[in-house]
Amino acid sequence: MKKTVLFFSLAVGLVPSHAANGLWTNPEDPSLPIDFNIQGEYIGKTSGGKKLGAQVIALDKSQFQAVLLPGGLPGAGWDGKNKSLLSGSLNGKIAKFLEAKGNRKYLAKGGNEFSATRQFPPTGHHAAELVSTGKVIEGKYSGGESFRLERIVRKSKSIGKKAPKNAIILFDGSNKDEWIGGRVDRKTKLLNTDGKDIKTKRKFSNYSMHVEFMLPYKPEGRGQKRGNSGFYQVDHYEVQILDSFGLEGLNNECGGIYTKRKSDVNACLPPLQWQTYDVQFTNAVVKDGKKMKNARMTMRLNGIVIHDNIEINGITGGSRKDPEGTPGPIKLQGHNNPLQFRNIWIVEK
Repeated sequence: MKKTVLFFSLAVGLVPSHAANGLWTNPEDPSLPIDFNIQGEYIGKTSGGKKLGAQVIALDKSQFQAVLLPGGLPGAGWDGKNKSLLSGSLNGKIAKFLEAKGNRKYLAKGGNEFSATRQFPPTGHHAAELVSTGKVIEGKYSGGESFRLERIVRKSKSIGKKAPKNAIILFDGSNKDEWIGGRVDRKTKLLNTDGKDIKTKRKFSNYSMHVEFMLPYKPEGRGQKRGNSGFYQVDHYEVQILDSFGLEGLNNECGGIYTKRKSDVNACLPPLQWQTYDVQFTNAVVKDGKKMKNARMTMRLNGIVIHDNIEINGITGGSRKDPEGTPGPIKLQGHNNPLQFRNIWIVEK
């Protein structure tokens, strides 16, 4: 098996965090709580030699949920079906986890009620306990194998991808001339929505496109209140941007075609890591006022295919009112959340 080397992808000197509001936008902010260092992805093996992954979700007030994934991480070995859920809390600088029990609901507010799966307990759930230092997880299944996992930071294969010669550079850090709305931070050279929608001045129809984004860290948030934004194709079809790390990847979560289609795999990384969307988009075809073909799209989130040449059977909410099949701008939704973007380019077909 080819060994993959993983690197941190953190920007230096990002915009100041809003820590007073329980929201951070800078991964180097010294006010980030210990919880931030506990959350994240871990990979290793059981004492029986089986590969095992874990995603630890920060839930605010030093509460966590760990999702154990047989075979590895989503898009990197997980069997796509089985999960075990553990509930954790901070004890000094160490987080201790026990089997998640009780009456739990998907995305419930309290740490003792939260479930990262709609079905609780999930398919393949096994009792276990573990301890995390933020660098290493050590644990054991009840009456079974022990395991040791190390924290990693996955990096999208397309991070920093250079635009082809025939690309239109929509944002490279120098200015926002291609955009209506938005703000370029002078220090970081990042494009900020500042919670408001921004659109390209140009209109497009058929294209391939690359965009890099960073979600804020907002552990108290749940569902749509956790870094909500959207990546709209021709301002008709929203691909959700949201902190859905460790969750199911539904149609209203990161990577989902909003309200229409869930991701094939939840490839969302933890907040305050740079993430990528790479899309191949073909607009709908309309003749004499009748739609002849639906729009089609292949989408990669962090280099992992989450939609493979699928049809989109109609526009999604919050879109422009023009008919399908007409050219439209690219929209990055604000939705009252501080999203940051960089390295955006598009190649028209």
